[in-house]
Amino acid sequence: MWWLLWVLGALLVLFSCLDVWYFLRAAAVLIRAWFQTPVWDVTAEQVVVGRVLPRDIDMCHMNNARYLREGDFARFSLYMRNGVFKALRALGASIVVGATTIRFRRALCIGEGFELRSRIVTWDEKSFFLEQRFVSTKDELVCAVMYCRQNVIRSSPDKIMQHLCKRKVECPEFPADLQHWVNFISASSQALRAEGGLEEKNK
Repeated sequence: MWWLLWVLGALLVLFSCLDVWYFLRAAAVLIRAWFQTPVWDVTAEQVVVGRVLPRDIDMCHMNNARYLREGDFARFSLYMRNGVFKALRALGASIVVGATTIRFRRALCIGEGFELRSRIVTWDEKSFFLEQRFVSTKDELVCAVMYCRQNVIRSSPDKIMQHLCKRKVECPEFPADLQHWVNFISASSQALRAEGGLEEKNK
């Protein structure tokens, strides 16, 4: 009896201190992607399907924060299937979100199915840039569009692409809308550095 109380107490502390469901979902996504067919085209669009459940909603439509969470899981699947995670491990590198932006066009309502279409659009010397689209399965409408900048730590996108493709890969051109967002990130970074006095310290 006492051991059962200890287990229940430990679970209570665990669920109180950590987002346990996030880690369980991430593990499930990675395991599923591991057994799926590899995608050899690193920049190819990949699709995962989902449905708006009661835990995802506020005011009967999908909560704004849930879009970013679903984007996380879709990127895990993308990187597992196209080999980016494997390349990162081989190069002793890691990848983190540097910036993200999302535009909502129409709400996804409770019970509505959707496809989350993710792809690597392009890259620069430090980061990959991804587009992720939430597309309703009801009418094929793009309900939300998200751009994500993923910074590569201790390596570079070029090295990752060379590792995967065994050759030098030319970087695709930046679409106009993505370039505008990148310019905003750069301007914001410069303004914050100036505000913190970092520009003066670096002179």
